[in-house]
Amino acid sequence: MKIVVTGGAGFIGSHIVDRLVEEGHEVVVVDNLSSGRRELVNKSAEFHVRDLKERDWGVGIRGDVVFHFAANPEVRISTTEPSVHFNENVLATFNVLEWARQTGVRTVVFASSSTVYGDAQVLPTPEEEPLRPISVYGAAKAAGEIMCGTYARLYGIRCLAIRYANIVGPRLRHGVIYDFIMKLKKNPNVLEVLGDGTQRKSYLYIKDAVDATLLAWRKFEEMGEPFLALNVGNVDAVRVLDIAQIVAEVLGLKPEIKLIPTTPDGRGWPGDVKYMTLSINKLLKLTGWKPAMTSAEAVRKTAEDLAGELWRTP
Repeated sequence: MKIVVTGGAGFIGSHIVDRLVEEGHEVVVVDNLSSGRRELVNKSAEFHVRDLKERDWGVGIRGDVVFHFAANPEVRISTTEPSVHFNENVLATFNVLEWARQTGVRTVVFASSSTVYGDAQVLPTPEEEPLRPISVYGAAKAAGEIMCGTYARLYGIRCLAIRYANIVGPRLRHGVIYDFIMKLKKNPNVLEVLGDGTQRKSYLYIKDAVDATLLAWRKFEEMGEPFLALNVGNVDAVRVLDIAQIVAEVLGLKPEIKLIPTTPDGRGWPGDVKYMTLSINKLLKLTGWKPAMTSAEAVRKTAEDLAGELWRTP
């Protein structure tokens, strides 16, 4: 079928595109290259440089299904520049849904986030937990889900919302593993860790994430529900201090680790969810999928991937 992937030059989106192309689908990539990279776009995909913040971004583009993965992924930015997440995550999602309504798209797969739960009362967190985001990024993703669900019920565009945990792997250019490598590249003797280091979260390797996403999408296409939200994450978690140690080991360094207090309760920044693990029981029952790597294994493999991409001996 013909599939449009927004954000297809970005981290998760480019991996999704690669797999869809391998499976023989006709794939159209749409990306404004604000954080995506042209070289990540699969050569077999049709590519359009378009800005989803513009109402007419979809002129001349058609598809049966859209994987909407375009977004600004930097949670910290929403603390100081909340308008960024409104424009690039909320407004862009609305424009994608409007294009889908006007062009007859059958299904939208929306890249949501574990941040929609905020400081969840239940860990691992199931999909039935209330959405109580504590960052503008999380609020933007929750707003996207609500709009998707409304369009599904009102206009018949079926929508699958994937609530991702921390997805990591090659091509990654944000998040704690990337930040640690770049800090150590500047100063291999000292590694600053934001917060008290006890932040504990789930990490899922990109291959596992793509496997889960496509299995969930295929199963959703067989179902009758207009809207479905599914967690995609790992079954365990790892501390930030452990990630720092893993990254240093991979790079062959023994830096002094300095904790940098940023909030009274030890978070990495205001709006940072300190503890996060998702329940994937719903996804397991639906598809039988299980992650192949633990969180720590995913972190180590990603550190190795990024070391090969980014690390240069001084």
